[in-house]
Amino acid sequence: MSYDQIEVPADGEKITVDEETGELSVPDNPIIPIIHGDGIGTDVGPAAQKVLDAAAEATGRSVSWMRVYAGASARDKYDENLPVDTVSAIRDHRVAIKGPLTTPVGAGFRSLNVALRKKLDLYANVRPTYHLDGVPSPVKNPAAMDMVTFRENTEDVYAGIEWEAGTDEVQKVKEFVEEEMGHDDVIHDGPVGIGIKPITEFGTKRLVREAIEYAIENDRDSVTLVHKGNIMKFTEGAFRDWGYELAEEEFGDVTITEDELWEEYDGEKPEDKIVVKDRIADNMLQQLLTRTADYDVIATMNLNGDYMSDAAGAQIGGLGIAPGANFGEGLCLAEPVHGSAPKYAGEDKVNPTAMILSGRLMFEYMGWKDAGKLIRDAVEKTISEGDVTYDLHRQIEGGNKLATSEYAEKVVENIHELA
Repeated sequence: MSYDQIEVPADGEKITVDEETGELSVPDNPIIPIIHGDGIGTDVGPAAQKVLDAAAEATGRSVSWMRVYAGASARDKYDENLPVDTVSAIRDHRVAIKGPLTTPVGAGFRSLNVALRKKLDLYANVRPTYHLDGVPSPVKNPAAMDMVTFRENTEDVYAGIEWEAGTDEVQKVKEFVEEEMGHDDVIHDGPVGIGIKPITEFGTKRLVREAIEYAIENDRDSVTLVHKGNIMKFTEGAFRDWGYELAEEEFGDVTITEDELWEEYDGEKPEDKIVVKDRIADNMLQQLLTRTADYDVIATMNLNGDYMSDAAGAQIGGLGIAPGANFGEGLCLAEPVHGSAPKYAGEDKVNPTAMILSGRLMFEYMGWKDAGKLIRDAVEKTISEGDVTYDLHRQIEGGNKLATSEYAEKVVENIHELA
């Protein structure tokens, strides 16, 4: 397969997917597209690549990296922000990793990150949150946090439609709401902006399905549906209802509700069951702090998931170490949670841990769990020994402050030592 301005490595093989089972077939030398990203992406991208190479080689494999482009690098090469080449290469090769992207003003997209997710139908944004020994945290017991958030990636505010105050369009919507739908006592007089957000049964159920399947495969105790259904009854309330419905329809033999847990099992969860429960979003945000250990897997809509995963990330040391990945049908695009921080670009100082651990997620999706474990263990060893970048160094005593590239080299050394 050829692309306009992308060179396909000659020494690697494509990852393929069985169309009937949906299972990946991963060679020992896969071609993996990589977008280094904008801003600090030019630093963390190569650093992560070096660590991932080391973990692959330590487990008897190799990665044939294929540079693809989005954002500033794409404008230089293609004179556009998101070329067809990039989207096609990720779709064709099934698994990819990217650094942070900045959407310039007037770019034609709300967000380049969102545009990639939509074009590839990457409907599940997955953000694991766990503490690494040695990372400073604002809470007393950060190790209690070990949670994975499944955030719906194609609906809610990501598919929201808005009309600007003062336009003919917003006036039409306002008149329709008031005159046709009878809600004439809701909108204040004067300028108004109006938006709608879709929540569908289809989008909800495929997201909740992914969350429950993950809980089963990783021996998790519970899946919590997080929503604001007490107020938004027909959108977020429907998300909750469809989530429970999916659990009963497809996983009734392995799931129980929280009510059933107490009514039938006196609160003692059977080993072969997963508890499906729900929480109101604002209550869930405080329970992340007060009852952290009670939550394993979260399934929620887009905006709730954004808030909660960032709040959870703060408890384990911040977004500089928070990994993430986007999943679709036979597709994975791994990416760190943090932004592009352009003022630090090229300074070789920022923390690449989030992108490194995002690569760990990608390897695990590929079935390379041994390489993924090696990455986590090596990163934790590096940080716990005080070898850290400036962001963590300023919070600890007696540490060794390293540049981005030096930190990556130290993690590689520890991979070799642990392998």
